[in-house]
Amino acid sequence: MDRIVKLSYLLIFLISSIPFAQGQDVVVEGYFLQDSAKLGERVGYVLKSSYPSDLPIIFPDSTFDFGNFEYLDKQIFSSLSEDSVTLDSAVYWISNFSLDSVQAFRMPVFEVLKYDSISHFPPPASLALTLTIDEIPEELAFEENNSYLNIPIAFNYPYLIIGISVLVTLIVLAFVIFGKGLFKRWKAYRERKKWRTFISDWEGSMSALVQHPSIQQADELLGLWKNYLENLTGLPYKEWTATEISVHLNKPEIIKDFRKIELIIYANRIDDNIREACDNLLKISEGQLEEKIDKIYNHD
Repeated sequence: MDRIVKLSYLLIFLISSIPFAQGQDVVVEGYFLQDSAKLGERVGYVLKSSYPSDLPIIFPDSTFDFGNFEYLDKQIFSSLSEDSVTLDSAVYWISNFSLDSVQAFRMPVFEVLKYDSISHFPPPASLALTLTIDEIPEELAFEENNSYLNIPIAFNYPYLIIGISVLVTLIVLAFVIFGKGLFKRWKAYRERKKWRTFISDWEGSMSALVQHPSIQQADELLGLWKNYLENLTGLPYKEWTATEISVHLNKPEIIKDFRKIELIIYANRIDDNIREACDNLLKISEGQLEEKIDKIYNHD
């Protein structure tokens, strides 16, 4: 009976001493690279372990439960082996999001067994929280300051939108009420501008014909007159003969004026009253202009 009891005690002792025997040569050290940090600041935690080279030791990865800390990155260093002892180290970059004034933290290394593993922990490392906002005093002290502070006035966009809307409305109303009259004035202005250009060209061409009569000058003068009336009325004056023009204008006397100018073209003869013929044609074109302007104001 005593033998059985002794064997039982021995078995219990051996079972309880197995983890210690396996882990007694594994040394683990862990510490922060700084004593304190702000909330969410990136902090380095150094984890070192020395162990017999024949032991399978692994370090935690990103799946480890970091508690109140948030895992950011991991920096691994090459192993150093000397006299059958291996030294491994790594830096874990983490952030603290706890409002506790001091955080105690530690990470293990794992000794891998056949069906299980042993966790070897270092002593806890402390990290103090650095507060960036000063504590609010119970009684607030206000500083008197009566100096003028110029505050820029913000631009009032609603008033701008209202102003633009009113302006657009007024423009539309003005166009509806006065638009037709303004359009007629604009058309009449364009016709008078064309007339001034025609007069300038006509004076130059007529002076050249009177001073130096030639077939080219006579043909140019008649072409200028017909071209102006065609643009003014929209009728094919350049294709009509002198007779057709006189019939359309109901002015049979215009044929004589045409003949005096055409006499230079077809017979190379100069009539003494050539300037009078040119003045008559100019009066007819001016009369057509006045009819067009009257039509713009009273009939369009």
